[in-house]
Amino acid sequence: MKLKNLISRTSLFLLLSAPVVLISCDKDDDDATTNTITDIVVANGDFSTLEAAVVRANLQTTLSGSGPFTVFAPDNAAFSAAGITTSVLNSLSPAQVQSILLYHTLGSRVNAANVPAGPNAKVTTASGDSVFVTRDSRGVFVNGVQVTTADISADNGVIHRVGRVLNPPVGNIVETAVASGLDSLVKAVTRATTAAGGDPTLAGTLSSATLTVFAPTNAAFTQLLGALSLTDINQIPIGTLLAVLRYHVVGGRAFSSDLTNGSLTMLAGGTTTVSLTAGATIRGNGNGGNASNITATNIVCRNGVVHLIDRVLLP
Repeated sequence: MKLKNLISRTSLFLLLSAPVVLISCDKDDDDATTNTITDIVVANGDFSTLEAAVVRANLQTTLSGSGPFTVFAPDNAAFSAAGITTSVLNSLSPAQVQSILLYHTLGSRVNAANVPAGPNAKVTTASGDSVFVTRDSRGVFVNGVQVTTADISADNGVIHRVGRVLNPPVGNIVETAVASGLDSLVKAVTRATTAAGGDPTLAGTLSSATLTVFAPTNAAFTQLLGALSLTDINQIPIGTLLAVLRYHVVGGRAFSSDLTNGSLTMLAGGTTTVSLTAGATIRGNGNGGNASNITATNIVCRNGVVHLIDRVLLP
Protein backbone atom coordinates (compact mmCIF):
# COMPACT_ATOMS: atom_id res chain seq x y z
CA MET A 1 0.00 0.00 0.00
CA LYS A 2 2.82 2.39 0.88
CA LEU A 3 4.55 1.56 -2.42
CA LYS A 4 1.28 2.19 -4.31
CA ASN A 5 0.80 5.58 -2.62
CA LEU A 6 4.41 6.54 -3.40
CA ILE A 7 3.95 5.67 -7.09
CA SER A 8 0.74 7.70 -7.21
CA ARG A 9 2.36 10.76 -5.62
CA THR A 10 5.34 10.48 -7.99
CA SER A 11 3.06 10.25 -11.04
CA LEU A 12 1.10 13.28 -9.88
CA PHE A 13 4.32 15.28 -9.43
CA LEU A 14 5.50 14.38 -12.95
CA LEU A 15 2.16 15.38 -14.45
CA LEU A 16 2.18 18.71 -12.66
CA SER A 17 5.80 19.35 -13.69
CA ALA A 18 5.28 18.65 -17.39
CA PRO A 19 3.63 21.99 -18.25
CA VAL A 20 6.43 23.80 -16.43
CA VAL A 21 8.99 22.03 -18.55
CA LEU A 22 7.07 22.83 -21.70
CA ILE A 23 6.67 26.48 -20.72
CA SER A 24 10.38 26.69 -19.93
CA CYS A 25 11.25 25.37 -23.39
CA ASP A 26 8.93 27.90 -25.02
CA LYS A 27 10.60 30.74 -23.09
CA ASP A 28 14.05 29.65 -24.29
CA ASP A 29 12.79 29.76 -27.86
CA ASP A 30 11.65 33.37 -27.36
CA ASP A 31 15.10 34.45 -26.08
CA ALA A 32 16.86 33.84 -29.40
CA THR A 33 20.43 35.15 -29.71
CA THR A 34 20.64 38.56 -31.35
CA ASN A 35 23.33 39.86 -33.68
CA THR A 36 22.91 43.61 -33.52
CA ILE A 37 25.62 46.17 -34.23
CA THR A 38 26.21 46.47 -30.48
CA ASP A 39 26.48 42.66 -30.19
CA ILE A 40 29.10 42.52 -32.96
CA VAL A 41 31.17 45.34 -31.46
CA VAL A 42 31.11 43.71 -28.02
CA ALA A 43 32.04 40.28 -29.40
CA ASN A 44 35.00 41.48 -31.50
CA GLY A 45 38.19 42.12 -29.52
CA ASP A 46 39.47 44.44 -32.25
CA PHE A 47 36.57 46.78 -31.45
CA SER A 48 37.18 47.06 -27.70
CA THR A 49 37.97 50.80 -27.84
CA LEU A 50 34.91 51.33 -30.02
CA GLU A 51 32.89 49.43 -27.43
CA ALA A 52 34.19 51.77 -24.71
CA ALA A 53 33.23 54.73 -26.90
CA VAL A 54 29.72 53.36 -27.47
CA VAL A 55 29.23 52.91 -23.72
CA ARG A 56 30.64 56.36 -22.93
CA ALA A 57 28.27 57.90 -25.49
CA ASN A 58 25.29 55.91 -24.13
CA LEU A 59 24.60 54.56 -27.62
CA GLN A 60 24.59 50.85 -26.84
CA THR A 61 20.78 50.70 -26.67
CA THR A 62 20.38 52.77 -29.83
CA LEU A 63 22.75 50.52 -31.79
CA SER A 64 20.83 47.49 -30.50
CA GLY A 65 17.57 48.99 -31.76
CA SER A 66 15.70 48.26 -34.94
CA GLY A 67 17.69 50.69 -37.09
CA PRO A 68 18.66 50.11 -39.76
CA PHE A 69 22.13 51.66 -39.44
CA THR A 70 25.42 51.70 -41.29
CA VAL A 71 28.48 52.14 -39.07
CA PHE A 72 31.98 52.90 -40.34
CA ALA A 73 33.72 51.22 -37.41
CA PRO A 74 37.31 52.18 -36.49
CA ASP A 75 39.26 49.27 -35.05
CA ASN A 76 41.58 49.50 -32.05
CA ALA A 77 44.57 50.36 -34.23
CA ALA A 78 42.64 53.28 -35.73
CA PHE A 79 41.83 54.69 -32.31
CA SER A 80 45.43 54.19 -31.18
CA ALA A 81 46.78 56.01 -34.25
CA ALA A 82 44.46 58.92 -33.42
CA GLY A 83 45.74 58.98 -29.84
CA ILE A 84 42.32 57.99 -28.51
CA THR A 85 42.49 55.57 -25.59
CA THR A 86 39.83 54.52 -23.11
CA SER A 87 41.17 57.09 -20.64
CA VAL A 88 40.91 59.79 -23.30
CA LEU A 89 37.32 58.75 -24.00
CA ASN A 90 36.51 58.95 -20.29
CA SER A 91 37.93 62.48 -20.19
CA LEU A 92 35.38 63.56 -22.81
CA SER A 93 31.74 64.19 -22.10
CA PRO A 94 29.19 61.66 -23.35
CA ALA A 95 27.93 64.31 -25.79
CA GLN A 96 31.43 64.79 -27.26
CA VAL A 97 31.93 61.05 -27.79
CA GLN A 98 28.42 60.76 -29.20
CA SER A 99 29.20 63.46 -31.76
CA ILE A 100 32.22 61.48 -32.95
CA LEU A 101 30.37 58.16 -33.17
CA LEU A 102 27.30 59.57 -34.89
CA TYR A 103 29.65 61.01 -37.53
CA HIS A 104 30.54 57.37 -38.29
CA THR A 105 26.87 56.34 -38.53
CA LEU A 106 24.27 56.50 -41.30
CA GLY A 107 20.56 56.19 -40.62
CA SER A 108 20.04 53.49 -43.24
CA ARG A 109 21.63 50.24 -44.33
CA VAL A 110 24.16 50.81 -47.14
CA ASN A 111 26.07 47.74 -48.25
CA ALA A 112 29.33 48.25 -50.12
CA ALA A 113 27.70 47.55 -53.48
CA ASN A 114 25.22 50.35 -52.84
CA VAL A 115 27.74 53.02 -51.89
CA PRO A 116 27.59 55.80 -54.51
CA ALA A 117 30.46 55.66 -56.98
CA GLY A 118 31.17 59.35 -56.51
CA PRO A 119 33.90 60.29 -56.47
CA ASN A 120 33.33 61.85 -53.06
CA ALA A 121 29.54 61.68 -53.05
CA LYS A 122 28.12 63.67 -50.13
CA VAL A 123 26.23 61.58 -47.58
CA THR A 124 24.64 63.00 -44.44
CA THR A 125 25.48 61.16 -41.21
CA ALA A 126 23.42 60.71 -38.06
CA SER A 127 25.29 63.68 -36.55
CA GLY A 128 23.98 66.01 -39.27
CA ASP A 129 27.44 66.54 -40.77
CA SER A 130 28.45 64.94 -44.05
CA VAL A 131 30.98 62.35 -45.11
CA PHE A 132 32.17 61.89 -48.68
CA VAL A 133 32.18 58.40 -50.15
CA THR A 134 33.74 56.82 -53.21
CA ARG A 135 33.36 53.31 -54.63
CA ASP A 136 35.72 52.18 -57.38
CA SER A 137 37.81 49.20 -58.43
CA ARG A 138 39.98 49.59 -55.32
CA GLY A 139 37.04 49.35 -52.90
CA VAL A 140 35.09 51.80 -50.77
CA PHE A 141 36.47 55.01 -49.31
CA VAL A 142 34.97 57.43 -46.79
CA ASN A 143 36.65 60.83 -46.42
CA GLY A 144 39.59 59.30 -48.27
CA VAL A 145 39.90 56.42 -45.77
CA GLN A 146 39.60 52.94 -47.23
CA VAL A 147 37.16 50.41 -45.83
CA THR A 148 39.30 47.43 -44.79
CA THR A 149 36.44 44.98 -44.22
CA ALA A 150 33.06 45.64 -45.80
CA ASP A 151 29.58 44.25 -45.21
CA ILE A 152 29.78 42.85 -41.69
CA SER A 153 26.09 42.07 -41.52
CA ALA A 154 24.01 42.74 -38.40
CA ASP A 155 20.34 42.22 -37.56
CA ASN A 156 19.84 45.98 -37.61
CA GLY A 157 22.23 47.11 -40.31
CA VAL A 158 25.79 46.72 -41.51
CA ILE A 159 29.30 47.53 -40.31
CA HIS A 160 32.20 48.59 -42.51
CA ARG A 161 35.54 48.40 -40.71
CA VAL A 162 37.92 51.33 -41.26
CA GLY A 163 41.53 51.85 -40.26
CA ARG A 164 41.19 55.47 -39.23
CA VAL A 165 38.91 57.50 -36.98
CA LEU A 166 36.78 59.99 -38.94
CA ASN A 167 36.92 63.43 -37.33
CA PRO A 168 33.93 65.73 -37.81
CA PRO A 169 34.75 69.15 -39.32
CA VAL A 170 35.44 71.95 -36.87
CA GLY A 171 34.75 74.70 -39.38
CA ASN A 172 35.76 76.02 -42.80
CA ILE A 173 39.34 75.87 -44.05
CA VAL A 174 40.44 79.07 -42.31
CA GLU A 175 38.71 78.09 -39.05
CA THR A 176 40.32 74.66 -39.26
CA ALA A 177 43.76 76.22 -39.71
CA VAL A 178 43.16 78.33 -36.59
CA ALA A 179 41.91 75.34 -34.59
CA SER A 180 44.87 73.22 -35.75
CA GLY A 181 47.43 75.74 -34.53
CA LEU A 182 48.69 76.60 -38.03
CA ASP A 183 49.58 80.08 -36.81
CA SER A 184 52.08 80.88 -39.55
CA LEU A 185 49.65 79.96 -42.32
CA VAL A 186 46.88 82.00 -40.69
CA LYS A 187 49.25 84.96 -40.36
CA ALA A 188 50.26 84.64 -44.02
CA VAL A 189 46.64 84.46 -45.22
CA THR A 190 45.65 87.43 -43.06
CA ARG A 191 48.49 89.54 -44.37
CA ALA A 192 47.88 88.53 -48.00
CA THR A 193 44.21 89.48 -47.55
CA THR A 194 44.54 92.78 -45.68
CA ALA A 195 47.88 94.32 -46.67
CA ALA A 196 48.20 96.93 -49.40
CA GLY A 197 48.56 95.17 -52.72
CA GLY A 198 47.03 91.98 -51.33
CA ASP A 199 43.91 90.13 -52.41
CA PRO A 200 40.97 91.15 -50.18
CA THR A 201 38.99 88.12 -51.36
CA LEU A 202 41.59 85.50 -50.38
CA ALA A 203 40.41 84.67 -46.85
CA GLY A 204 36.78 84.73 -47.98
CA THR A 205 37.52 82.33 -50.83
CA LEU A 206 39.32 79.96 -48.49
CA SER A 207 36.34 80.11 -46.14
CA SER A 208 33.58 79.46 -48.66
CA ALA A 209 34.73 77.86 -51.93
CA THR A 210 35.12 74.08 -52.15
CA LEU A 211 38.87 73.63 -52.09
CA THR A 212 41.77 71.41 -51.12
CA VAL A 213 44.70 73.05 -49.36
CA PHE A 214 48.16 71.62 -48.87
CA ALA A 215 48.87 73.47 -45.63
CA PRO A 216 52.49 74.09 -44.56
CA THR A 217 53.16 73.59 -40.88
CA ASN A 218 54.68 76.31 -38.70
CA ALA A 219 58.04 74.56 -39.00
CA ALA A 220 57.73 74.68 -42.80
CA PHE A 221 57.33 78.47 -42.72
CA THR A 222 60.27 78.76 -40.32
CA GLN A 223 62.39 76.77 -42.77
CA LEU A 224 61.30 79.04 -45.64
CA LEU A 225 62.16 82.20 -43.74
CA GLY A 226 65.58 80.80 -42.93
CA ALA A 227 66.21 79.96 -46.59
CA LEU A 228 65.25 83.53 -47.53
CA SER A 229 67.37 85.01 -44.72
CA LEU A 230 64.22 86.57 -43.26
CA THR A 231 62.81 86.48 -39.73
CA ASP A 232 59.14 87.32 -40.22
CA ILE A 233 56.37 86.57 -42.70
CA ASN A 234 55.70 90.30 -42.90
CA GLN A 235 59.08 90.67 -44.63
CA ILE A 236 58.01 88.55 -47.62
CA PRO A 237 56.96 90.81 -50.53
CA ILE A 238 53.17 90.76 -50.78
CA GLY A 239 53.15 89.66 -54.43
CA THR A 240 55.45 86.75 -53.64
CA LEU A 241 53.37 85.77 -50.62
CA LEU A 242 50.15 85.75 -52.66
CA ALA A 243 51.68 83.65 -55.42
CA VAL A 244 53.02 81.14 -52.90
CA LEU A 245 49.76 80.81 -50.99
CA ARG A 246 47.68 80.36 -54.14
CA TYR A 247 50.11 77.66 -55.25
CA HIS A 248 48.96 75.47 -52.32
CA VAL A 249 45.30 75.31 -53.39
CA VAL A 250 43.46 72.80 -55.59
CA GLY A 251 39.87 73.22 -56.75
CA GLY A 252 37.33 70.77 -55.30
CA ARG A 253 37.83 68.06 -52.68
CA ALA A 254 40.93 65.96 -53.29
CA PHE A 255 41.26 63.34 -50.58
CA SER A 256 44.38 61.20 -50.32
CA SER A 257 42.49 58.47 -52.19
CA ASP A 258 42.13 60.88 -55.14
CA LEU A 259 45.85 61.60 -55.45
CA THR A 260 47.91 59.80 -58.05
CA ASN A 261 51.54 59.82 -59.12
CA GLY A 262 52.34 62.67 -61.47
CA SER A 263 51.33 66.23 -62.19
CA LEU A 264 48.68 68.03 -60.12
CA THR A 265 47.20 71.25 -61.46
CA MET A 266 46.84 73.99 -58.87
CA LEU A 267 43.83 76.33 -58.77
CA ALA A 268 45.74 79.53 -59.62
CA GLY A 269 47.73 77.90 -62.43
CA GLY A 270 50.93 75.93 -62.54
CA THR A 271 51.48 72.35 -61.51
CA THR A 272 53.05 70.41 -58.69
CA THR A 273 54.35 66.84 -58.74
CA VAL A 274 52.85 64.18 -56.48
CA SER A 275 54.67 60.96 -55.65
CA LEU A 276 53.07 58.09 -53.73
CA THR A 277 55.85 55.58 -54.33
CA ALA A 278 57.84 55.83 -51.10
CA GLY A 279 55.57 57.78 -48.82
CA ALA A 280 53.33 60.60 -50.03
CA THR A 281 55.14 63.74 -51.21
CA ILE A 282 54.38 66.86 -53.23
CA ARG A 283 56.96 69.08 -54.92
CA GLY A 284 56.68 72.56 -56.35
CA ASN A 285 58.46 73.56 -59.54
CA GLY A 286 60.60 75.98 -57.53
CA ASN A 287 61.58 73.42 -54.89
CA GLY A 288 64.19 71.71 -57.01
CA GLY A 289 64.76 68.21 -55.68
CA ASN A 290 63.31 69.03 -52.26
CA ALA A 291 59.87 67.51 -52.10
CA SER A 292 57.49 68.15 -49.23
CA ASN A 293 56.26 65.22 -47.18
CA ILE A 294 52.50 65.01 -46.78
CA THR A 295 52.50 64.43 -43.04
CA ALA A 296 48.75 64.34 -42.32
CA THR A 297 45.90 63.77 -44.73
CA ASN A 298 42.16 64.14 -45.05
CA ILE A 299 41.43 66.82 -42.45
CA VAL A 300 37.81 67.43 -43.37
CA CYS A 301 36.52 71.02 -43.37
CA ARG A 302 33.03 72.26 -44.08
CA ASN A 303 34.17 73.59 -47.45
CA GLY A 304 36.93 71.18 -48.40
CA VAL A 305 39.88 69.21 -47.12
CA VAL A 306 43.34 70.00 -45.77
CA HIS A 307 46.56 67.98 -46.02
CA LEU A 308 49.54 69.04 -43.89
CA ILE A 309 52.96 69.34 -45.52
CA ASP A 310 56.40 69.97 -44.04
CA ARG A 311 57.82 72.30 -46.71
CA VAL A 312 56.36 75.39 -48.37
CA LEU A 313 55.69 74.80 -52.07
CA LEU A 314 57.40 77.27 -54.40
CA PRO A 315 55.96 77.97 -57.87
